Amino acid sequence: MTTAAAAPARLHGGGWPAFAARRLARFAVSLWALVTAAFLMIHLVPGDPVRAALGMTAPADLVRAKRLQLGLDDPLWVQYGHYLRGLVTGDFGTSMASGQPVTQVIGDRLPATLQLAVLAFAVVVAVAVPVGVLFAVLTRGGRRRGGELAFTSVSVFLAAVPEFLVAVALVALFAVGLGWFPVAGGDGASAYVLPVAALAVGPAAVLARMLRIELLAVLGADFVRTARAKRLPARLVYVRHALPNALTATLTLGGLMLTGLVAGTVLVENVFAWPGLGSTIVQSILQKDYPLVQGIVLVYGVGVLLVNLLVDVVLGLLDPRSAIREA
Repeated sequence: MTTAAAAPARLHGGGWPAFAARRLARFAVSLWALVTAAFLMIHLVPGDPVRAALGMTAPADLVRAKRLQLGLDDPLWVQYGHYLRGLVTGDFGTSMASGQPVTQVIGDRLPATLQLAVLAFAVVVAVAVPVGVLFAVLTRGGRRRGGELAFTSVSVFLAAVPEFLVAVALVALFAVGLGWFPVAGGDGASAYVLPVAALAVGPAAVLARMLRIELLAVLGADFVRTARAKRLPARLVYVRHALPNALTATLTLGGLMLTGLVAGTVLVENVFAWPGLGSTIVQSILQKDYPLVQGIVLVYGVGVLLVNLLVDVVLGLLDPRSAIREA
């Protein structure tokens, strides 16, 4: 039985059920904490949140009607029960600014954010994996010290620059200066280039550096030396033997980066006036549209939790020993 075929069998007979139960329990607790924090958000705002949203000159009758509509005069535990019931039924409330259901606003804006995040993640993987493998092979055994120093310096610099600064620089150079791409908006394929690049530059540098480090460690392992002793082609040694064993830590970092990409869209979308959740949550915060802020925070939070859960499951499948050890 091959290693890939034996992994599910070992998981089924080992600690996989306990591992899955622990992960699901952790997800449930984290989800409850997220929902509770989102609910309390509107109650932690100093003063009257309805008065803050409608303005100090709003008539008292309008403020009372809005508080009654939101149920803010009910006891806290009653409000919490209504909030949970609404989440279960898909009712996130109504936007105080537009009067539209929060689910409708999120449904209209979420696809644009997901497009940016998914495209940026695909670019990160497409760039980081070959670059990391290339520099691991070129600098193996202490060779090409100059290339190693240049790669490390550039990757550290790119990783340290915030996404919004990269976005501003890209706009100034390629949109305003050269006029190659549109400054803002989401129409046409060319409009995706600069936002995706702004999101992908830093994570690609970090992932490439991490993959290089992991691959260098694997290339010095006994099983790689054995593969070379068998005179296997270099392509098979790197791709079939070394690379899969270097992907465990890299996959963990990649999952964290995917969640970071979703969060990074908040600033990047505002730089490019992108019609997604990132620009919407900033507008809703400025307008003190608390139901909409609550809904978007929940969407971002649940997305992060789901990605982390998926990464944990994939890592358990790729490395059954980690599931058995933890369980």
